[in-house]
Amino acid sequence: MYQDDYKRWLDAELLDFDLKKELQDIEGDDEAIKERFAVALKFGTAGLRGTLGAGTNRMNIWVVRQATQGVADWVKTQGGTQTVAISYDSRLKGWTFAKDAAGVLAANGIKVRIYDELMPVPALSFATRYYKCNAGIMVTASHNPAQYNGYKAYGPDGCQMTDDAAAVVYESIQKTDVLTGAKYMPFAEGVEKGLISFVGEDCKEALYEAIEARQVRPGLCKTAGLKLVYSPLNGTGLVPVTRVLKDMGITDITIVPEQEYPNGYFTTCSYPNPEIFAALEKGLELAKQTGADLMLATDPDADRVGIAMKCPDGSYELVSGNEMGVLLLDYICAGRIEKGTMPEKPVAVKSIVSTPLADAVAAHYGVEMRNTLTGFKWIGDQIAQLEAAGEEDRFIFGFEESYGYLAGPYVRDKDAVIGSMLICEMAAYYRSIGSSIKQRLEEIYAQYGRYLNKVDSFEFPGLSGMDKMAGIMNDLRENPPKEFGGRPVAKAWDYEKPEETGLPRANVLIYQLENGETVVVRPSGTEPKIKAYYTTLGKNLEEAQAEKDALADVLKPLFS
Repeated sequence: MYQDDYKRWLDAELLDFDLKKELQDIEGDDEAIKERFAVALKFGTAGLRGTLGAGTNRMNIWVVRQATQGVADWVKTQGGTQTVAISYDSRLKGWTFAKDAAGVLAANGIKVRIYDELMPVPALSFATRYYKCNAGIMVTASHNPAQYNGYKAYGPDGCQMTDDAAAVVYESIQKTDVLTGAKYMPFAEGVEKGLISFVGEDCKEALYEAIEARQVRPGLCKTAGLKLVYSPLNGTGLVPVTRVLKDMGITDITIVPEQEYPNGYFTTCSYPNPEIFAALEKGLELAKQTGADLMLATDPDADRVGIAMKCPDGSYELVSGNEMGVLLLDYICAGRIEKGTMPEKPVAVKSIVSTPLADAVAAHYGVEMRNTLTGFKWIGDQIAQLEAAGEEDRFIFGFEESYGYLAGPYVRDKDAVIGSMLICEMAAYYRSIGSSIKQRLEEIYAQYGRYLNKVDSFEFPGLSGMDKMAGIMNDLRENPPKEFGGRPVAKAWDYEKPEETGLPRANVLIYQLENGETVVVRPSGTEPKIKAYYTTLGKNLEEAQAEKDALADVLKPLFS
């Protein structure tokens, strides 16, 4: 079957030169052909993501057109404005895929609002809401390596598409021939017919206004003298992040030169993910040279931000997503109470795999903390519920441990632009009172206890990887652990059983130990990985780390 598909692609006159050459180069190589054609990239709530290349299991214009036809078929059943917003980041083929998606939508009679320059995820979510679109499309592979691209689909609320909508789109994709099934009109024709138009300056400015309105202490940064090193990691962050920071009064910004401008090859950081040290290395070197107070980096689609903070001894320390989530929650709560801008019955939201320390901080300030499934759309769903009740202003902050933050209901996905703004404002504030982010973090640990949150990832590559992952999760369900290294399990939650958790079904297992520590096991939704999340406690960091190491030693054999 896959050999037949390969031959059909090889013989197709439609294919462009690079795809045709790739197919010619693998002629006779059964394994390479099987890898490209034995399966198709599956469209889910996270959309599509895969390596660039020829075949149904790769990202190329034909797979993008087929997916967009599925989106178009869904949009046509929805009434409303019959409009879709599109954005793209700096990845290879990003503009090509965005234009092709626009061409398919236009050929289906659907209007398109597309950005005339690369813009981040939050800008796409905002435009979807601003123009009252039926859907949004973001061409990105987030923080994956350079050989990947992807396609995220959004619903009319600016959240990533719901399971139900994604299932309808997927069913339509299944009926659409990948090479010939999608309707298509050249981009220029779509523009001439008035079906395709660019996102206006009014929309762009409204986004900046919405972000800047969430400052906790407006005007503070103008006099704080914060010294910053910033890296957009060759992605979309440069324009929006520096614009907002300069508007706030932060002008001493040194950009990492090798990572300043869009570059889909990511030549100085093969894995452009601000969660990992290698991506921040260039920025850290520059921070040391310039004596910066803070170094921050945003990923290619600027929905995540990672930082390194300056310590009293002049060294720099990376701050985890959990630590930053807690720091920002603490800063927003304290600042808004001080300024008299805290809403009544405030709500914060985090994912179930994020640190329980945030629950303790929220309780201290009288804030309701809601816990959701992993994936920022579930945080967006909580905002939508508040909005439906006319209470969206109750939402003050949401975060995930994977470096995603949002303050305010103006978009429904994580936003590294507002994350960068608030982190810099917080750093400027602590600097202005003779403190620092590092000092405040230590004070939080002294007040609430030394929490340590760590994630271990186990990769399962190849076509059999998904089966292995399913087998491991199945085994944990059939033989639930009673203890981990002599630490008894006090309570366990299986999120495949909504009746137990009160949340929608998800492939997540959580174990709470008698000593208050937790272990969470879940497969990644976008990569062939199983992740184990540990929250351990100790009198100090060393003790908490020793606890984590002991738990990890017990779990490792389960994932071998």
